[in-house]
Amino acid sequence: MAEDIYFDKNYGKLYEHTEKGKAKIFEYEDENGKISNQFIIREIPIKVDGNTYYDIVTPYGYGGPIIKKRKEGREKKLLKAYEENFKQYCKENNIVSEFVRFHPIINNALDFKELYNAVCIRKTLGTNLKDFEQPEKEEFSKSCRKNIRRALNKGITFKVTEAPNSINNFKEIYYSTMDRNNATDYYYFGDEYFSNMIKYFNKNMVLVEAIYEEKVIACGLYFIYKKIIHIHLSGTLSEYLYLSPAYMLRYAITLWGKENGYNLIHHGGGRSNSEEDSLYTFKKGFAKHTQFDFYIGKKIWNDKIYNELCNIKGIDKKEEFFPAYRKG
Repeated sequence: MAEDIYFDKNYGKLYEHTEKGKAKIFEYEDENGKISNQFIIREIPIKVDGNTYYDIVTPYGYGGPIIKKRKEGREKKLLKAYEENFKQYCKENNIVSEFVRFHPIINNALDFKELYNAVCIRKTLGTNLKDFEQPEKEEFSKSCRKNIRRALNKGITFKVTEAPNSINNFKEIYYSTMDRNNATDYYYFGDEYFSNMIKYFNKNMVLVEAIYEEKVIACGLYFIYKKIIHIHLSGTLSEYLYLSPAYMLRYAITLWGKENGYNLIHHGGGRSNSEEDSLYTFKKGFAKHTQFDFYIGKKIWNDKIYNELCNIKGIDKKEEFFPAYRKG
């Protein structure tokens, strides 16, 4: 079994449509250990001398290469061999560059820091269920608890469903939230996405609903895997925003997670790297004591073609956006 849902062999398949590519897993193994890397390979929409090239990206969320087996003290040899073999794989498959979002909890970035020039760009946040008897009191901020009390006093209740078979109500509320927030197409996951979620990960899904006057006014769709709960997608009906039901969703999953023996709820980070980011500050309300370093990695596997692509696009190859030739 994988270390977390993001490394599960079926996880990448969920995002083939979103990333306009194909999910692949590269594995390297020798006497020093084993490394696995799940990614999505995407066609680059610019040809060079009539040839088609590709780049690769971590599927939505977190992941990247991970050492699955290691011989103590032999990690450097393993990494060197992985690099050589993966470079050859990239050459054979016309892969130019790779963008990695490492897993903040498992911290696989530390093993691959040099190879991928990994840098920590922000924090992600969590609610520690394992070490606190009442995480909703220890981890939640004062204002957060106040919003929850207010919602409870207004008569908002909640329902938690494991392995939901129907998520049509959730989809409706989620799409209405995306409309309200003017979200980009990237976040409008289609019917195929949700049916694949049920197909591959039904046993790893939890649906949380906030209910007011017998009506579902907010929903959260979360992943569970081993002892971790990942906050995934959520939405609230516009006319009930004044009741702040989003707080009830987090409260409900915290109570449920504690009761069912989970160790951690991972909320992720903000929409940007700023600590003033509104989504980040909202999540911070549930994570007084728990945060993680989120690293990204950038790797150019074919310098010559990378430079040519940038030249064709008329963009500086040192541009911070990566890969630079996809900017704009």
